[in-house]
Amino acid sequence: MTTLFIRYPAKASIDSGAAQACPFALVGDGGNVLQQGASPLGSLADMVASARRVTLLLAAPDVTLLRVSVPPLSPARLKAALPALVEEHILGDPADCVLAVGPAQDGGAERTVAVAQRAWLEVLVKALQAQGAHSIALLPAQLCLPLQPGAVSAALCTTDGGSELTLRQSQTDGLGLALPAQPEAVLQTLRALAGDSPVTLYLPGAELRRYETLAASQPAGQATITLQEDQWAHWIAAARTAAPDLAAAVGASGTAARQWQRWRWPLRLAVLALAVNVAGMNIEWLRMKREAGQVHQTIQQIFKAAYPNESMLDPVAQMRQHIAAAQADNGALAGDEFGALSAAFGEALGSLPNKNIVASLEYRERALQVKIKPNTVDAAAMGQIRAALAARKLDLSEAAPGVWKIRVGTGSKA
Repeated sequence: MTTLFIRYPAKASIDSGAAQACPFALVGDGGNVLQQGASPLGSLADMVASARRVTLLLAAPDVTLLRVSVPPLSPARLKAALPALVEEHILGDPADCVLAVGPAQDGGAERTVAVAQRAWLEVLVKALQAQGAHSIALLPAQLCLPLQPGAVSAALCTTDGGSELTLRQSQTDGLGLALPAQPEAVLQTLRALAGDSPVTLYLPGAELRRYETLAASQPAGQATITLQEDQWAHWIAAARTAAPDLAAAVGASGTAARQWQRWRWPLRLAVLALAVNVAGMNIEWLRMKREAGQVHQTIQQIFKAAYPNESMLDPVAQMRQHIAAAQADNGALAGDEFGALSAAFGEALGSLPNKNIVASLEYRERALQVKIKPNTVDAAAMGQIRAALAARKLDLSEAAPGVWKIRVGTGSKA
């Protein structure tokens, strides 16, 4: 899984009509840079679609960071109150701006609010979504610079239209300026903004030697400017903890919604299949319920026709009792009577060479209990008797060592 970092040029340089290339870096989960370069945003479609997340570093001149006193409100209420809280700090209508609030610092009431032009960010988000972006983060570039305590960090990006100076003064403060491509003017502006704080200025490798000569000739008493070559490792490390993220405020969550669009028809088909199966199960259940009602009604009619003067509680059990009583009246033995069980057991004993194995017989609870003489029957003989009884629809179980219980099988009728 990879993350694509893109540093987007300032809107002013884009509006000037100059062709702008966006520095980019494709980064692995471990923070290693897999690929880097510079290319127009429209030429990064393959990497945008393949990356798990796209982090767009917005040019510092396009994002204003405000420190606003925020009352303790729930996230939903704070979102609704933000336009009123920043109205006096911005020019124009807050409805035309994207407002994103950062986390509270040290429990204080002041929080950082990032302000950017809504129409501009929507164009960028739609362009990334059209290229297949799975997840989008929009971060102010000034908060993605590495920062040393008590120092100021700055980065200079040279474009066809001039230079972009990005400045980070603290954990939550930063700004950006569009300047002419004049190194003397850049250093002078940087010294004026940094004050007495030491400055670390990150420069492209091609500009490093040129600025080293100018920085060495700085007047005494001014803040020290340390020059370093600009590398993606600086931006990536700081961007992992940068906040606020303007993506949610601009509606980049629509990326997730767009991803759901791919599953719209499969989900609809799944819901339709589930509805068809549920409907089929209910129809089958209703059919079986109707058949069960018809069978029960038929049983009741047969029972009433055979025994009109008897109250009906359990028709099936009552009919079985009547059939057994009728068979007994005619001299027939029921399958679970003592005579029938003992006769069947005697016939099963006929298959054994030693038939003198019975110590006693006892009839209890419609089952025949047979106590076996010690050391007269082995496992093979017991299996032979069990098979012979099973052929007569009787079950043989060992209730205790040396005690057999013979009863009518569960699948046979009494």
